[in-house]
Parts: sequence; C-alpha cells; structure tokens
Amino acid sequence: MKRIKTKALLVLVFTFMGSYATLFIILPYSYWKEYADMSVSRLIIDLLINLAFCVVMLELSLFIDRILNKKIPWMVHPLKRLLTQTLFQILGVLLLIICLSLIYLIIVGPAGTQSPHIGLRQTLYSIISIVLWALIISALNTGNFLLNNWKATTIKAAEFEVKAAQNKQLAAEIELQALKLQLDPHFVFNNLSVLSELILKDQQLGYEYTENFAKVYRYLLINSKKKLISLGEELKFLDAYLFLINNRMGGGSIFRIDIDESKLDLLVPPVTLQLFIENAIKHNRTEEENPLIINIYTNNNDELIVSNTILPLINKPHSTGMGLKNIIDRYALLGDKKPIIETNDKTFTIKVPLIKWI
Repeated sequence: MKRIKTKALLVLVFTFMGSYATLFIILPYSYWKEYADMSVSRLIIDLLINLAFCVVMLELSLFIDRILNKKIPWMVHPLKRLLTQTLFQILGVLLLIICLSLIYLIIVGPAGTQSPHIGLRQTLYSIISIVLWALIISALNTGNFLLNNWKATTIKAAEFEVKAAQNKQLAAEIELQALKLQLDPHFVFNNLSVLSELILKDQQLGYEYTENFAKVYRYLLINSKKKLISLGEELKFLDAYLFLINNRMGGGSIFRIDIDESKLDLLVPPVTLQLFIENAIKHNRTEEENPLIINIYTNNNDELIVSNTILPLINKPHSTGMGLKNIIDRYALLGDKKPIIETNDKTFTIKVPLIKWI
C-alpha cells in the first residue's frame, strides 16, 4: 500500500511540474512576466487550483482504469480497451477543464480570468496540452498495471515450474520407495520359508500358496508404475495377499471386508491396501487367543477405510513411517483430497478418498 501511494505521489508531482513546463512553452513571455507580478495570495490560489486539478485528473484516470479493468480487461479486448479508455480520458479531462474554469471564475472573478496575452490559439493549445497530459497519466497507469500483471504472471509461471519439478522429483522418489516396499527382502524370505514348509506338509496347499505368491508379484510388477487402479483390481490382489498372510501367520489376524459394489470402479493408488495391512501387522501383536482385527470397508463419502485394533508390541520395532508417507505423498500428487488418520486407545484408522474416473 505504501509503495502504491509513493507511485501516485510521484505521478502527481510529475504531472504538476510537467503541466507548468508545457504552459511555459505555449504561453508568451509577456504572460509570464505579468504572472510574476501577481500578488502572493493570487499566486498561491493559482497554484492550489492547478494542484487540485492535477489531483482530480489523476484520481479520474485511476477511477476510469478500475472500472474498465472489470468491464473490458486488457487481456481480453486490448484494442477495444485502448479506444474506450482514450475516449473516456478525453471526455473526462474536458469536463474537468470546464469545472476548473467555473471554479477559477468564481474565486478570482471575471477580470482575473482575462489576459490580453492569451489569445484563442494559446487557449486551444493549452486545452490540447492538458488532454495530452491526461493521456500520459493514463498511459503511465496502464503501463504500471501491465508491468505488475506481467511480474505476477512471471512469478506464477516460475512457481508452477518449481512445483512441477518438485512433483516430478517426488513422483520419482515415491515410485522408488514403492518398489522398495514391494520387493521387501524380508517379505520374500518369509514367504519362501513358509512355502518350503507347506510343500513338505501339504503339496496342494503349497501349490495354492505358490499360485497366490505369483499373483502378488505379478500385480506388483504390472502396476508398480501406475498412478491409479480400480478398487476392484486392488481387491483381487488383496485376496491373494491375504491368502499368504493367513497361511503365514495362522489365526493371529482376522480380516473383515465390507466393500460396497457400487464403489468397485472408483480408483486408488496401487498397493494401498498392502501398505495399510503391513503397517497394522508390523505395529501390533498377532495372537490366536487375541487376534488382530482389521476392518476394510467403504462409506457414503466415497472413502476407503482400513481400521485395526491396537495390540501394542512389547518390543516396538524401529519404524521409518515410509509406508503411510508413501500413500500420503501419492495423494498429494493427485489433488487436494488427502488421507485422514484417526487413532485412539483402541483403534487405528486411516481413510483415503476414492477417486472417480477423469
């Protein structure tokens, strides 16, 4: 605000001094000799009236600019805006000249407004110079407006470029982290250990375990680079993944799935459910006597919800929090909707928005 007032003051000073400089060129020397012989009070009145005229002319120019910025923006109709603004500035300043003449006539009287040194030509030139100064003020205001608009556009474009670069880097980091999570060597080792035991005990179950193990990694390899996948496809993957979990952990965990069929075509980032389930199992006990209960369901707000009971571990493992951060960062790239985490003494719940096809 202070900067705007300073600019307006500079324009006012420039206009006030420039108007006198122009009149000094137009009017004859005899007029200025007579002007210098006027009384101090008359000079002060003359200066104050001219200053008031410049102030009003500046405010009128700013007022016209503000109105036309709403009605005829420069970026939409530049030629129409130029012609309209020029016409209004000329008509406005002519109206001001008439008003100024009347005010001057009232203050100094008819005799004070007449000068033998000023003829019709000088009067016409003076009016033209005042109109030109009004157009100069308008041009300065317009130039300042366009310059500020260009600066704002340039800054915004630079911010978009920076944001795009950050998003690109973030997407690459997320993709790498997702791959690391998907190919967790502990997960592979644990499943291979379970598979070797099952083959020795129950070949049919071992075969089914192998099939589901292959489905899990086929899904991971095919969909690892996709931004979104349908909830229906994610649930097919979940069936194979839970088969591995249940056979590896026995009855230590119970999964309750209640998905509205009307939500199956909505989208989620791939491997969302795997990361949530891994997070629940990693931070809680899984005992057959007191199993970990994980509820997976949808609500009327188009949200996918995963909620698990809290069974604290005696020795808490070190956690980087990358699993949940991976999903949160993915949603940050997709739009304004973000996952919501709710926790209390009994349950840990995370809600993620389901995304419609674009």
